[in-house]
Amino acid sequence: MIRGAVIMLFLVWGCTPKNTDGQQHLHDWYGHEVTASAYNSVYWQTDSISPSVAAWGDTLKPGMKSIAVSRDLIKMGLTHNTMVKIDTFPDTFYVKDKMHWRWRNRIDIYMGKDIKKAREWGKKRIMICYAVPKDTVTEPVE
Repeated sequence: MIRGAVIMLFLVWGCTPKNTDGQQHLHDWYGHEVTASAYNSVYWQTDSISPSVAAWGDTLKPGMKSIAVSRDLIKMGLTHNTMVKIDTFPDTFYVKDKMHWRWRNRIDIYMGKDIKKAREWGKKRIMICYAVPKDTVTEPVE
């Protein structure tokens, strides 16, 4: 019961964009609960000879606020460079990598080469909010 209330509070408060400059919002924000783990750019955690090169071709560097997403989340709108807020971090992360096909409803938080930090993070159920660009199609002018 308490967990449900916390999730609802996060969805309402955390995923509501803040309009401080009077401009129209360019994104719709959505909340979703996922399983989160952490990963590093080391060869034995990737399927590549170049462990710092992500699936979309981005070069990952320690300190980047990046995540990998399971491929089912891509279909939900968490595509390359999508902005993501994670409920335990104050920063905005960006989708830069894809996970193996076997994972579902999951994100991996990039932690550079700090394997100890990634292991300490472990695996958790968390809430995320992600931004999907608003449709820019307008009504035709007559």
